[in-house]
Amino acid sequence: MKKILLIGTVILAAWTMQAQELIVNVTVNTPKLQTADPKVFRSLETAIEEFMNNQRWTDDIFEEEERIKVEMVITISEERGPTQFKGEIAIQSTRPIFGTTDETPLLNHLDKDFLFEYEQFQPLEYAENQFQNNLTTVLSFYAFIVIGMDYDSFSPLGGEQYFQTAQEIINNIPPNVSAAYKGWRSVDSDRNRYWIAENMLSNRLRDYRQAIYDYHRQGLDIAYKDFPTGRAIMANAIKALGAAEKAYPRSMALQMFSNAKSAEIIDIFKGGIPNEKNDVIAVMQRVDASKASTYRAIK
Repeated sequence: MKKILLIGTVILAAWTMQAQELIVNVTVNTPKLQTADPKVFRSLETAIEEFMNNQRWTDDIFEEEERIKVEMVITISEERGPTQFKGEIAIQSTRPIFGTTDETPLLNHLDKDFLFEYEQFQPLEYAENQFQNNLTTVLSFYAFIVIGMDYDSFSPLGGEQYFQTAQEIINNIPPNVSAAYKGWRSVDSDRNRYWIAENMLSNRLRDYRQAIYDYHRQGLDIAYKDFPTGRAIMANAIKALGAAEKAYPRSMALQMFSNAKSAEIIDIFKGGIPNEKNDVIAVMQRVDASKASTYRAIK
């Protein structure tokens, strides 16, 4: 009986190890720390990593090398009480490039509306369809956004159900709570969590999401063996972003794409042919107008 239990435990442990989708590294910075014990924030780092990495977010099985890498940096700017903190959370996720040891960024986002409560050694738990606290709700929301963006890069509109789940998280927040914790309502800002979910599910941005697949799976993933062909496919994907920008001007999704991809696009298309360069510069200067001058480096 002991042998049977041991074998069962080993099998369950192996299955659990395969089941997790994310591998998240968390850093909590406290440049304006005044009263809270620094140990609280070390405990917070560990609690968030365990929450993000040990939760099973999908029904799919991930091998260790398939897990989505995420860097999360939380900067505390204000202590509102012994257990209440305000700050911002920066999230970066990457995916591997097929046939290489390189990775490509998918998300590089800074959320400035991060108000939460936490006590040292407080366990963090995911509750589906139920608001527990703003900390776990924000973390769960971004877990599904990260996964949805990763899935979109591997299959056309592959992240749909995960973006829908992110939207459901917003819908399950009581109105009085969403009013107290900024970032969940359309009226709070035109660049917040509400608009991330709205953009990802908007019919006006279907071209954008198709372009994410074309750029990564059809273009970047074949570039290792046929760089000119892969680059040409990526150029066409970027041209599709121009159509998405016309359908949905100033959308947050396109800005998030630019934040993650601008340096990579410049590096790739420096070696492009003239027509590709001109097309990419024209689109990116329109999509990412605040950094229009940086795309001249492609020339």
